[in-house]
Amino acid sequence: MAEHDSEASWQAERPARDAGAGRAAAAWRGGRARYRRILNFAARAFVQTWWYELVLPRLGMSRVAESTRDARTLRLARRFRDLAVDLGGLMIKVGQFMSSRLDVLPPEITAELAGLQDEVPAVPFEEIRALAEAQLGVPLERAFASFDPVPVAAASLGQAHRAVLSETDAADTGLDRVVVKVQRPAIDQIVAVDLAALRRVAGWLRRVRVVSDRVDAPALVEEFAQTCHEEIDYLHEAASAERFAECFADEPRVSAPAVVWERTTRRVLTLEDVTAIKINDTRGLREAGIDPAEVAQVFAEVMLDQVFTHSFVHADPHPGNIFVTPHASGTGGWHLTFVDFGMMAEVPDRLRDGLRSLIIAVASRNSRGLVSAAQEIGVLLPSASTAELERALTVLFARFGGMGFNELRDVDPREFQAFAVEFGDTVRALPVQLPEKLLLLMRAVSLTSGMCSSLDPTFNIWEPVEPYATRLLRAESGSLAQDLAGQMLSNAGVLWRLPAEIDSVLTRLDQGALTFDTSRLERRLDKLVRIGKRAVSALLFGGMLIGGVLLLGVVPWLGVTLMAASVVPLLHALFSGLGGR
Repeated sequence: MAEHDSEASWQAERPARDAGAGRAAAAWRGGRARYRRILNFAARAFVQTWWYELVLPRLGMSRVAESTRDARTLRLARRFRDLAVDLGGLMIKVGQFMSSRLDVLPPEITAELAGLQDEVPAVPFEEIRALAEAQLGVPLERAFASFDPVPVAAASLGQAHRAVLSETDAADTGLDRVVVKVQRPAIDQIVAVDLAALRRVAGWLRRVRVVSDRVDAPALVEEFAQTCHEEIDYLHEAASAERFAECFADEPRVSAPAVVWERTTRRVLTLEDVTAIKINDTRGLREAGIDPAEVAQVFAEVMLDQVFTHSFVHADPHPGNIFVTPHASGTGGWHLTFVDFGMMAEVPDRLRDGLRSLIIAVASRNSRGLVSAAQEIGVLLPSASTAELERALTVLFARFGGMGFNELRDVDPREFQAFAVEFGDTVRALPVQLPEKLLLLMRAVSLTSGMCSSLDPTFNIWEPVEPYATRLLRAESGSLAQDLAGQMLSNAGVLWRLPAEIDSVLTRLDQGALTFDTSRLERRLDKLVRIGKRAVSALLFGGMLIGGVLLLGVVPWLGVTLMAASVVPLLHALFSGLGGR
């Protein structure tokens, strides 16, 4: 009887098991298809780029590559944008991430990708309900007094709904209205597939010298992966929200929503509903008696505080993530309220010191100091020849230093365009790279500058920076004597040890124990040998190809054979040595 019941139970559960297995199989097939689409796109882009930028110039067809470059890069950017919108998931994040890589990608691509919006169709509410209830362990009707099925916002990784806490939770937390963020179903699998594809593409990029000389693609993908994993871990976001609130606990101009930990898990985040006037709603601000220009000034100062005081920066300060909250007293006071702490930028001490040096250099109009600061930050490699850049920066400071956006609009467009072309050519000729730690910070600065300019057309980014620069210059001059004293002591120590060091070197030379490392010279000789072999292969390819073309009309079979055989030296010329790199 027990065996019969067990068999009956097994048969009864079979539809559910089959449905679960079917969903798993469908997810697996969908993941493979998604992985192939990403790699196919990357492979086509690489083949096209190699053909036009590597093969055609070696065949004497550089003009073809140059004349079609702008149109090709624009088509490539549009194709990726279509792919990102279609796939969603991390692909939208990748597009936003790459739009800040001005050091690696042409401006045509970054401008096209900058338009990507992190807004996608909402997930059906029943799927959101099922995931939220599985995470919270209770039905939504028990967890909340009410839950709005219509999302406030839908993004590529999750979506947000308004809700009202139950009487018990409201009494415990002192809150009533909340916003509940719920991740999209299966987002973990989507992120895993996308990151696997991106790691494969990064491995390809590492073999492309033009890219590898400017950026470590695998390291960049790993930093991007870390940021994405943090963004889909709502416990991490909740901790970041509390840390941000602690940073500005004594600052009346800034606030952050409280976290309802009782209704928060790794995939569900419940926060105080702090919805107010969007920072870019200038009409709403004026109706509330708030000057948008004052908001721009305070916003810029608060973002600078995050960088230079707290080293913890909100890296996604777009209009949907910042509200201007009027004070309930009706006195006209207000404060900024930040939300969405999934993307935060830590500012390491070395990067912060480099940025301080950069501000000091700009404040003192010191072009050489600005170049040194760029090298300290890691934007310019130490070996870069910077004489032309220093000259261009000197001209930049003399002509445009301290100008606001309204003043720049009065500059003759032809003059500005000519200078921009010359300055851009100078920068692109240098070995410029962007350290991974700087990317999120640049995103924050770019969004801040754009927001402030939209709030106040006369906004000058230098005005909120100037107080910091003044304090830094004062501190720099105040510590100059101490630095000089330390340098004198260091030099005295070197002079004291110098005779003993010279005696040690002479003793080793006399004993025959002094050796020299010639491995670098040997590697360069090996490289020259490889280049010579590839040049011979290229000449052989050209001769066989031309000979085959000439013989097509006389001896067709021999012409076709020569043309087909020319592929072998061509492949050797193009790809010999890739494994060694």
